[in-house]
Amino acid sequence: MTEINETPQEQEKSDSQTETERPINAQFISYGQSKETNRDARMWAMFCHLAGLAFFLPILPIIGNIIAPLIIWQIKKDDYPFVDEQGKEAFNFQLSILIYLIVSGLLCFACVGFVLVPAIIIGDIVFLLIAAINANEGNHYRYPLTIRFIK
Repeated sequence: MTEINETPQEQEKSDSQTETERPINAQFISYGQSKETNRDARMWAMFCHLAGLAFFLPILPIIGNIIAPLIIWQIKKDDYPFVDEQGKEAFNFQLSILIYLIVSGLLCFACVGFVLVPAIIIGDIVFLLIAAINANEGNHYRYPLTIRFIK
């Protein structure tokens, strides 16, 4: 509602502030950046995230989840800044997952790893799919629990 002393310009300004001040979960959508609008950039960024599923291919077991995002990121990083950012995120996350799997594999001797290994694999798939959906929508996504090797 407009107060008596408020001009129409001030009312428009206050209305636009309420539209743009939406709460953003900083853990998943970072930097407060605008959405990517280039369709090809969004597609290649989504492929960077989905390439982590190469872990399950018999051709590249164990390290396929690192090599596949790395190849896509290296090919397309100079063409699209969005792919460069999301490719780094995908590579860092998959490298972190590999480290977590190695550590939990070693913990199998202490009977703790038998619970951790499936939990890590399920978490990998869930966060990978969330990241792919966000990248396809043009959102800047940051994985939780990721060691940032490449910044």
